[in-house]
Amino acid sequence: MERTWRDAIIRVLREAQKPLEYAEIAERILTQGYYETDGATPRATVNVQITSSIKRDGSASPFVKAGRGVYGLKEMAKAQSAAVQPQPIAASPGAPVTVTEAEVENSDSIIRSFGMYWQRDLVVWRGDPKIFGKQQAMATPVDFGRQKGIYILYDHHTVVYVGRSIDRPLGRRLYEHTIDRLGSRWNRFSWFGLLDVTSEGGLRELPLVPSLASMIGTLEALLIESLEPPQNRKRGDDFSAVEYIQDIDPEIREREIQNTLRSIEQKMRGNS
Repeated sequence: MERTWRDAIIRVLREAQKPLEYAEIAERILTQGYYETDGATPRATVNVQITSSIKRDGSASPFVKAGRGVYGLKEMAKAQSAAVQPQPIAASPGAPVTVTEAEVENSDSIIRSFGMYWQRDLVVWRGDPKIFGKQQAMATPVDFGRQKGIYILYDHHTVVYVGRSIDRPLGRRLYEHTIDRLGSRWNRFSWFGLLDVTSEGGLRELPLVPSLASMIGTLEALLIESLEPPQNRKRGDDFSAVEYIQDIDPEIREREIQNTLRSIEQKMRGNS
């Protein structure tokens, strides 16, 4: 195991022998056990580590930018200059820099995070439910119950309702749909959130300064996700929000464990 994120990133890139997208770097670090973290945003952390090094250290940084969100090692870029053209970020070498995850990960994006086709039965539904998701399998779960934005309800993959959660957060709005006229008509949901995720796993509101390009990219992505046109293969060129995978509510997991233990106990009694 490496001592720092920086060391772990360098190790992954050396093993890969090629530039990688920062999400892939984070995935390899966690799955290979090169670094342990309790953070909820490992992909954003890797992006910040690399980008801030390039800005702060200039020519002394071990990293180079090989494309949008793609980074490699300078030592390899020199040896493979014909295949990889570094794109260093202009800055004064050695100058201090403060880079927030929001600035690096989302830039001027309207949607900060989203989840696709989450299962209704993996949530404990109550007045103020917790809706857990995480960036990657080894990351710390985030509760999106207080998220605000837009959501879509599905009957399997058929859209049955599109709504918004502003005055009442996402968790509350979805709970209401478990007891209203839609209660028996949906079993999955997707959501697109406006609140940013902190490295500690909390949610925060950031000033919105979207560009025309980001607004168009967001609208395009939302339409693609809700309509699923067969000829569209991606969400949109300017859609840079972070996707989260659903995580089962710990209460449900505990119930499953208890049920399994009771089943084992009953079988043992029956065999005795």
